Amino acid sequence: MDLDFLSESNMETIISYATSIAGAILVLIIGFWIANRIASFLGKRMEKSGMDDTVRPFLMSLVSTGLKILVGLAAVGMLGVETASFIAILGALAFAVGMALQGTLGHFASGVMLLFFRPYKVGDLVTIGGGETGTVKELAIFNTVLATLDNKRVMVPNGVVTSNIITNISGQGTIGVELTYGIGYGDSIDKAKEVILAVGKECPWILDEPGQGVVVASHGDSAVNLATRPFCKSEHYWDTFFYMQENVKKAFDREGISIPFPQQDVHMHQVS
Repeated sequence: MDLDFLSESNMETIISYATSIAGAILVLIIGFWIANRIASFLGKRMEKSGMDDTVRPFLMSLVSTGLKILVGLAAVGMLGVETASFIAILGALAFAVGMALQGTLGHFASGVMLLFFRPYKVGDLVTIGGGETGTVKELAIFNTVLATLDNKRVMVPNGVVTSNIITNISGQGTIGVELTYGIGYGDSIDKAKEVILAVGKECPWILDEPGQGVVVASHGDSAVNLATRPFCKSEHYWDTFFYMQENVKKAFDREGISIPFPQQDVHMHQVS
């Protein structure tokens, strides 16, 4: 067996490369850990300074990513690669990757736009991305994280957000809850209005101002549709919605007011 490659000079070279590789790996591990610690420290400092919850995660992501890139360059330098040349190669590679990942870069640019124009902030109830509704938990570099009503975690790419209509349900502080109730054509409209208003007064989340009203919205095929729009705090939107839906039905039942369902009358004619 030929063991010439184990000569003293080759062994020195192997040991030198092994040491460099081990050192580079160690720099990566320690450097990434330090980068995460620095980002976490800055996050806590920003939180203590009162910085907006929407801005803080975005800046933490930028700091963490930037530091990790520097650590990566330092590790590559330990392997004997010329940093200047490596940066040039990295720049060309980044350009090629950027062309291939235009969508991802677009999401980043959209994230910057969302951070600048602030159509929503963390904690707002929004409808974004063509129909996703939930509470904003985080505005990250590439996506917005929502918590839906049924506690699902939805990540909407920022590019999808900015290319669609953004509805900030919490944006004004108070919101009108659109509700429609159908009653039978034989039922009293005035009595039904009184019942709906009475339920609204009992609801703990409905505000006194602006006052609640009830109007006849339309004459349907099977029902007279009454519309009401009580106002509440934005964070109580769903509480108010579900309270009214349940308790108006119960009140209608007590008062003998019917809620009709679609039906057809079929007349049979005997042909002699």
